[in-house]
Amino acid sequence: MNFFHKNIEKFRRINYFCRKYIALAKKELSKKLWKTARRFILRVALFCFLYSILSVILFRWLPVHYTPLMFIRYIENIDNGAYRNIREWKSIDDISENMILAVIAAEDNLFMSHFGIDWDALKKAAAQNRIYGTRLGASTITQQTAKNVYLLPSRTWSRKILEAYFSVLMEIFWSKKRIMEVYLNIIEVGDGLYGVETAAQTYFGKTAGELSVNEASQIASILPNPRKFKIHSPTEELRKKQIRIRSSMRRIKRPVWE
Repeated sequence: MNFFHKNIEKFRRINYFCRKYIALAKKELSKKLWKTARRFILRVALFCFLYSILSVILFRWLPVHYTPLMFIRYIENIDNGAYRNIREWKSIDDISENMILAVIAAEDNLFMSHFGIDWDALKKAAAQNRIYGTRLGASTITQQTAKNVYLLPSRTWSRKILEAYFSVLMEIFWSKKRIMEVYLNIIEVGDGLYGVETAAQTYFGKTAGELSVNEASQIASILPNPRKFKIHSPTEELRKKQIRIRSSMRRIKRPVWE
């Protein structure tokens, strides 16, 4: 009996020390794993931060030929074979001033004066959404450009934060002229149609540099949802919006680029 008792006691001691060292080993391993994970996360965050700045700097000069929205539209239409992607990059110097004034009147009256975000418009939209339960946005042209160039068209807080981040970067590294140029070349203007040059040729058979006040206001009026609103068969609501845009165009100060 003493023999068994002695062996059981030894077994208990061995078991205790094994459990103790296993626990210590797990603790040390978890520390190492956490340090490795933390180091990896920091490196990824640093890479993303530097990449975002570098890409914004590069797009200050490089044309933006593809956007996430274009790829989404491709996936949406790939099954029915109806996909098209028509776009033509145009220098802002070759785009009618009527078109520039029209999008400012329709989308962002304070484009030339804000630093990417119109805080007053944002507060008003938030208050109206809270009261009436609507989902009005207050995105500036800079924010829309940031969203189209870098992000997916989702309605999440994380996307809005990234949108604001890229908007500030654009305002730092791009000129207002460059922001407007990229915006006018990548906006969706129909099903598979992108940019005001494509819109001008498709809807009016002319270049973007030849657009009249009326034609520019028609293009600007469909921008919130160009796949729903039709230029050649406008609803009464769309007609009224076009009138408001033309009226606002007469009051807006013409942009003077630096």
